Amino acid sequence: MSNVAELEYTPAVAAATQPIYERVKSVIPEFEWPVHAPYVDAINKLKAERNAVILAHNYMTPEIFHGVADIVGDSLALARKAAETDADVIVLAGVHFMAETAKLLSPEKTVLMPDMAAGCSLASSITAADVRLLREKYPGVPVVTYVNTSADVKAESDVCITSGNAVKIVESLGTDKVICLPDQYLARYIASQTDVEVIYWEGSCEVHERFTGAELRDYRKQFKDIVIVAHPECPQDVLKEADFVGSTANMVNYVGEAQPERVLLVTECSMSDNVAVEHPNVEFIRPCNLCPHMKLITLPKILDALTKMEPRVEVDPEVAARARVTVERMLAYS
Repeated sequence: MSNVAELEYTPAVAAATQPIYERVKSVIPEFEWPVHAPYVDAINKLKAERNAVILAHNYMTPEIFHGVADIVGDSLALARKAAETDADVIVLAGVHFMAETAKLLSPEKTVLMPDMAAGCSLASSITAADVRLLREKYPGVPVVTYVNTSADVKAESDVCITSGNAVKIVESLGTDKVICLPDQYLARYIASQTDVEVIYWEGSCEVHERFTGAELRDYRKQFKDIVIVAHPECPQDVLKEADFVGSTANMVNYVGEAQPERVLLVTECSMSDNVAVEHPNVEFIRPCNLCPHMKLITLPKILDALTKMEPRVEVDPEVAARARVTVERMLAYS
């Protein structure tokens, strides 16, 4: 692991990283920057030498999201851009299924995962064997699978979806019934937006599931003019209290277009920090639920991965071939 003592906050580092800090100073205290800056500087230099790009999910902390990332966004955006980049190396600042998806779409590239333990409660809630059993129970019913799943699960599915394109893809299949995996709340939200019957799995995101409708009502009592924007992975009582429900990308777009005076993003906490950087006139109220998996990714681990060129993400070729089809179908629909 990179040694913090080896990286000093020198005048040269301060000067090189000052433009970055000017962007994030509203969300990173000044006393913290000397800790982050040496890593930001070292990573940005090393990724140029490696012909590497860093893909960062919206849930990354600001020093990663704004400090070293080349491509940022939700799962769909990262999947698209991973396939388009001409870099030799992809570093995935997110969770493991995202790195697998990048490898599926760029099998010839080296994909690095700074911490292999960065998993996902949704991805771990279902296995390929579970999907095969569902197919036996519901023969002929298409399986649409959230991109937040392992390559093994994708390989057993018909098409992948994200929260942003799910309804469109479900309705495009031309069937009266679908199996939607693995997030039960997203599946129920989809069912509320279409006439297609949705059979769902009992998976959930441990971050979004912690929010409650009662909690949001309390925020409304405290802040009369608050605008509540929620992710469809949240429970239904939360979605009923929201002013807008949408995917991660749609939440970001909504804030940018509506420019509410005061907003509460019902999703992972770091996303509020990252969006706040872009919209300094909007006050963000933060019900801070953190993803323990996302927070395993740190600047020192990113630097370590680029230095050692490991851990590398690999997917069994036979599994990858089948899983790739489901992701490419999603991208085609999108």
